Amino acid sequence: MTMTPDRQKVDRDEVFLEYTKSICPVCKTVVDGEVNAKDNKVFLRKRCAEHGQFEALLYSDAEMYFDSLRFNKPGTIPLETQTEVKDGCPLDCGLCPEHKQHACLGIIEVNTNCNLDCPICFADSGHQPDGYSLTREQVALMLDTFVRSEGEPEVVMLSGGEPTIHPEILTFIAMAQDRGIRSVMLNTNGIRLARDARFVDELARLGPHIYLQFDGFELETHLAMRGRDLRADKERALEACERAGLHVTLVAAVEKGVNEHEAGAIVRFGVSHPAVMSVAFQPVTHSGRHAVFDPLERLTNADVIMLLAEQVPEWYRVSDFIPVPCCFPTCRSMSYAIADEDGIVPFTRLLDVERYLDYVSNRFFADVSVRGAFERMFSSSAAPGAESLLQACRSCGLDPSVFAEMLDDPWRKLFVVVIQDFQDPYTLNVRQLMKCCVEEITPDGRLIPFCAYNSVGYREQVREQLSGVRVAPVVPNARPLLPLLRTTPYGSKTAGNGSAARVDTRNVGRRLDVK
Repeated sequence: MTMTPDRQKVDRDEVFLEYTKSICPVCKTVVDGEVNAKDNKVFLRKRCAEHGQFEALLYSDAEMYFDSLRFNKPGTIPLETQTEVKDGCPLDCGLCPEHKQHACLGIIEVNTNCNLDCPICFADSGHQPDGYSLTREQVALMLDTFVRSEGEPEVVMLSGGEPTIHPEILTFIAMAQDRGIRSVMLNTNGIRLARDARFVDELARLGPHIYLQFDGFELETHLAMRGRDLRADKERALEACERAGLHVTLVAAVEKGVNEHEAGAIVRFGVSHPAVMSVAFQPVTHSGRHAVFDPLERLTNADVIMLLAEQVPEWYRVSDFIPVPCCFPTCRSMSYAIADEDGIVPFTRLLDVERYLDYVSNRFFADVSVRGAFERMFSSSAAPGAESLLQACRSCGLDPSVFAEMLDDPWRKLFVVVIQDFQDPYTLNVRQLMKCCVEEITPDGRLIPFCAYNSVGYREQVREQLSGVRVAPVVPNARPLLPLLRTTPYGSKTAGNGSAARVDTRNVGRRLDVK
């Protein structure tokens, strides 16, 4: 054989990390995927037999991605599953017996109508002639399904659409409380809270936790994210919650090039406001309705963590944010802190939290009660409030009076920052999905992982079943897909399905049956 000296082998410019399964963003067919690291970032690459290759950024800092894997913990088996294993993940939701985690948080979307038509809305909600509004009987079945699955559910969130415009929303809150669910959250844009004092008084009687849409302070942010200036309504809604004694989480959808520069200001405002117990940042999930985006340039959890460390350096370091062990640890991070008029002290400065949550280096750690206390704090079902901190301190053998004295000061409170990156049709990774602990509860008695509900076709399936109106499959409004896309009646994008790819012994090539 003749040697060819001018040809040399070269190394790849990326490191292969894992094989997985995902979906084609266009036709939602299950496809093979691979996760790679390159230039200190983590990417998902996949190929559809019909629509070609796709690639998306999963995590913008590979070192943080690898480090977070130490926090993975064994999942908890629910008391009851709702579906059988037939076609494989993500087509058997749910929950099916192969799912690796129970439901920390259950979501019930009580309607599709909304008093806004936001340019960014994963639920495709708005002022629409069709859609659905759940009945009392449907909500009862959904709550009972949640209770059978969990025994004593931690948290249920009533969402929409806009749940406060549902005529029976107060009844639904009471129904959840009557079933012993520890915390009931109301996910709202705050318009009715700002304008209906009698409604706020009724909420005060029930005491749900208010999960308030709050994207920033600038007019440009409100117009880009919500289509109108809501700053006065947000201010009045928070004033109403303060008067009524309702605790609030500010929920900021964060989109690159729109409002990421406001992250620190949102935290500062939350710390200063008496009604606000926590802030939740959610990098925009590109499901439903959203602006054009580049899948390789999206925001991830790592970006938001670094933004907070940069914008509020006197309060936060990157190390103050702990990956949540109950879900896949790259999905969600949290930071607990003691807050007063001078600022905050993150809980990581007071205790060695990693000592109890690092499941690789401490996998033989024997003190289950201590570890369990921290798991309750750093979980998707953790409810903001001083009582959870004191309970954890007692379990850890620490003197809770130290924290109690701090929190007895009227200027001090427990403050939590949560960062949650939900998957979309570009980023869906079955490995992460199988450990999802946030589940969408459907009227037919299923608990579907939230990212599957928004990405695989379940949302369209449920809306079509409940409304009786044909709902087109939603396709991400991604720049590489623009030539394929047309606008749906709800403002999202869709494309022709084409013909199905072949089916093999894995579930690669299959799609969700939406008939």
